Amino acid sequence: MTTKANEICRMDAVTLAARVRAKELSAVEVADAVIAHMEQVEPHVHAFCTPAPDYAREAARQVDVRIAAGEDPGPLAGVPVGIKDLVCTRDLPTVSGSIAYKDFMAEEDDVVVERLRDAGAVILGKTNVPEFGYSGASHNAVFEATRNPWNLERAPGGSSAGSGAAVAAGMGPLAVGSDGGGSVRIPASFSGLVGVKASMGRVPLYPGCRDERYPGVSSWEGVEHIGPLSRTVADSSLMLSVMAGPDDRDRHSLPAADFDWTDVGGDLRGCRVAYSADWGYAAVDPEVRRIVGEAVKVFESDLGCTVEEADPGWDDPYFTFWGLVAAETDLAGMRRLVAEHGAQMTPHLVDFITRPWTAEDLTNSVIGRKAVVNKMWRFMRNYDVLLTPTLACPPFGLYMQGPEIIEGRLVPPFAWLAFTFPLNMTGQPAASVPAGWTADGLPVGLQIVGRHLDDPMVLRAAAAFEAARPWRDRWPTLVS
Repeated sequence: MTTKANEICRMDAVTLAARVRAKELSAVEVADAVIAHMEQVEPHVHAFCTPAPDYAREAARQVDVRIAAGEDPGPLAGVPVGIKDLVCTRDLPTVSGSIAYKDFMAEEDDVVVERLRDAGAVILGKTNVPEFGYSGASHNAVFEATRNPWNLERAPGGSSAGSGAAVAAGMGPLAVGSDGGGSVRIPASFSGLVGVKASMGRVPLYPGCRDERYPGVSSWEGVEHIGPLSRTVADSSLMLSVMAGPDDRDRHSLPAADFDWTDVGGDLRGCRVAYSADWGYAAVDPEVRRIVGEAVKVFESDLGCTVEEADPGWDDPYFTFWGLVAAETDLAGMRRLVAEHGAQMTPHLVDFITRPWTAEDLTNSVIGRKAVVNKMWRFMRNYDVLLTPTLACPPFGLYMQGPEIIEGRLVPPFAWLAFTFPLNMTGQPAASVPAGWTADGLPVGLQIVGRHLDDPMVLRAAAAFEAARPWRDRWPTLVS
């Protein structure tokens, strides 16, 4: 690659869009640079299950045509974007990591894809996921397993695995993720990125989670969010400004925000910050505890906050969460898929689908969710921000669902997600930002949680921490 092409691949989305609009770069030039970089690193990373270079070049050409005609190309003019393969696209396959959907073409774009196209984004292709997203891993039975650019023998975190790996490896500054139990924040933590789960309803979803015709695609409605993965807080904020806003296809969607998504400035002096290192019950890797604990000190020493160690006080809602997922899964439809394709489906997903769920299992989860929500709003009345580790461990090996032992304790397969899924149950805004790196160079995330609907505070806290402990110039060896 030329020096200029290399510089393009390292540019943030805000800069790229501004330079394309100013005609300092053409959208085609940007697409060509990123595609050339993809050709170098994608054979190692496998972030894109459906790369679409020709498709991207044509989209970029259309952006340049609009600029040449004097039209407004949109706030994401010429910015390359990866689309998670659980998010529907009308002209690219949406396989969802499942043999049952290997030839599936959606009839229409997801709402966020519509909005990204209208904003001038250039879609590079679809990014890899575990089957139907029922996992935080990065492998499925259809495509090559996605690898972590920081260490190719480790997982990048799922279920937005390919989206996280693509951005971490410089294959575009932005990617779409979806987050039903942490799946934007998980790859953000494991891949050294910013990942934002805005408040439930800020970013509308359709047809994902809501088209009853497609088992698997139609799941997770009451906990799912769509959000950005990026290398900077400003880039995530820009992407949210495009994707957010009401839509009548999503009954959960909120009215337009009464704030500017891209205004992430302002200091945090005087803010009351809670820090929960383990919720009071979770096993947490000692190195994660150390790195996140040091990051939390920045809020007091550098940013002028008052920090207090405190836990919301709920019991571990692990089984409550999975009961909610079961209640929003088309079990009858999914069991038909298992009957036809079960031998080629992910074993833990098959077990989940075929488990004899009872009415009490499902209603207990509904009641359990209310208990978590009530604990949280009462807790957050005392604080402006809550900080936790994003994940309980650093990136683990490929083809795993999670470590069996954390902090010397035998744990269930998804115990490493202890900090993410409760925030899907409450629906409040949360982001993961890089807290630091382990001794062997693996990223660790800090989770920043806001009060109900207080997305501006989450973004402001993330931006303030980014300014105090910048990470944007740190790249995987694979890239640098």
